[in-house]
Amino acid sequence: MNADERTTLEGWLEFQRATLVMKCEGLDDRRLREASVAPSALTLLGLVQHMAEVERDWFQRVVGGLDVPAVYGEGDGTDGDGSDRGFGLVEGRGIDDALRVWRGEIARGREICAGRALTETVQYRDQEMSLRWIYVHLIGEYARHNGHADLVRERIDGMSGV
Repeated sequence: MNADERTTLEGWLEFQRATLVMKCEGLDDRRLREASVAPSALTLLGLVQHMAEVERDWFQRVVGGLDVPAVYGEGDGTDGDGSDRGFGLVEGRGIDDALRVWRGEIARGREICAGRALTETVQYRDQEMSLRWIYVHLIGEYARHNGHADLVRERIDGMSGV
């Protein structure tokens, strides 16, 4: 609770990542596919897949400048680019696979960010942004979706909180 800025930012990002996993623990694939907050189709499995997409977008595409495809290319086109941003569920793809892919995206992001200063900037959509801003953005993205995960999980089996 009294660390340098980078350690603090990376620590909060790790906390948010761990919280998402915790929201999925103890549920089988059937339950992780439940859209339990009507009328939303949001599921815990879909959230894990979506965050794999988010990790890839920000760390590989934006920070790393890599031209990589979507993690989950299939979908209903709800994002306007032919993808569903990972929220779509595919028969046969369960939580073990989704977590493996998500953890791989996290590891690749760590590699890309290692050795870069928080003040290093990248261009994105005609804006210059720092790695610091990207870390803060990702913390907020996870926190928002962890709130969603909390509601979905509470409706499934009553578990809530961190």
